[in-house]
Amino acid sequence: MYKARLFAAKHARFYEALYNASSPIILSLLRGVNMLTRDKLDRPITWVEKKVKGFMFDCQMCGNCVLSTTGMTCPMNCPKTLRNGPCGGVRENGNCEVKPDMKCVWVEAWNGSIKMKNNTKIQEIQFAVNNDHKDTSAWIRLAKEGK
Repeated sequence: MYKARLFAAKHARFYEALYNASSPIILSLLRGVNMLTRDKLDRPITWVEKKVKGFMFDCQMCGNCVLSTTGMTCPMNCPKTLRNGPCGGVRENGNCEVKPDMKCVWVEAWNGSIKMKNNTKIQEIQFAVNNDHKDTSAWIRLAKEGK
């Protein structure tokens, strides 16, 4: 999945356009499904989201998705799970101090974000991860919250 993450960051502008076009449709569909089924399809929908986002972005299903603000790179892939930028241990070659064979997630995120049309979002402070949302669908939660 590491290669999928690198690919997503490299093609962040395309994924941003795809996200912006599909997000309102997906949220509307999920609101309708939720009204009809009353949470009965949450589990299969979450499974599909996990498979699709895992394949495309190496998503870790934290339930607090910020892909659209971090250059289409999941910050939860950082060994330290940092959500607001790199630690002080990024190596000179841009690799991670904890996993020296891996490019720093935040280097990838920055490179991806500069390709995006709305590339200033990466500078916004992100909320702390709500671990109660781990392994849940960010899409379903957003649909239920009406966002």
